[in-house]
Amino acid sequence: LAPADKVIYGVRDVTATVESLDLISASILSKKLAAGLQGLVMDVKFGTGSFLVDYGRMKALAQSIVSIAGGAGLPTVALMTDMNQVLGGTAGNAIEVREAIACLRGDKTEPRFLEVTLALCDELLVLGKLARNVKEARAFNEKNLKSGKAAEIFARMVAALGGPADIMEQTDKFLPLAPIALPVYPDKIGTITAMDVRAMGIAVIELGGGRRVAADKIDHGVGLSAVKGLGETVAPGKTPLCLIHARDDATAQKAAATIRAAITLDG
Repeated sequence: LAPADKVIYGVRDVTATVESLDLISASILSKKLAAGLQGLVMDVKFGTGSFLVDYGRMKALAQSIVSIAGGAGLPTVALMTDMNQVLGGTAGNAIEVREAIACLRGDKTEPRFLEVTLALCDELLVLGKLARNVKEARAFNEKNLKSGKAAEIFARMVAALGGPADIMEQTDKFLPLAPIALPVYPDKIGTITAMDVRAMGIAVIELGGGRRVAADKIDHGVGLSAVKGLGETVAPGKTPLCLIHARDDATAQKAAATIRAAITLDG
């Protein structure tokens, strides 16, 4: 859609300008504007799970994106999401889709994950003039989530894109997880006070859930589930930090070590 962006990014890579907010804004919006959108809602993340950790710089980026898009005639809203802990309870490929499907089904959902999703949907309805304000949009979204209509529309979307028609009913069949499920226990009892979310992502890559080089094949069945959040108490042999889904014990143990090092406990 915007072929020049790849060339420009290559130049940024060798001129130490990858973190230039102006060039990041241009890179993001070149594709969005080329697609001919009528409205755009951006989820701009800050914290240890973001490429820009600093809140101030990320806020500046959000303002830059909104300003440039608006100047180009594209109504845009940017929400900022705190990524100093894993959003939701999972990390991986199939496992994150399974969490989204569980949410659509009305299963118990991690509150932050649900709130971010609803907030983005609220803003999109207002931008599209399908709701007068965010409060009205929230009522509409919650109603459709509770009634099952959101799940029905998602299933139709998957089928229309060439996926299975029964993804909601046969989730385990189409999104299988790796056979090993290893609980990661902390070395001591304590409450989680900090989390290096980028390191948690590295753990998923160690399991095979991401690429180190372009030629790597992604294993969609590996990842993390039941990830604990900030303020939760964990204990050795009793309450794990998370559950690792892996193909073999060696990669599972390596990822477990990475996760333990990424999470800080009080005491």
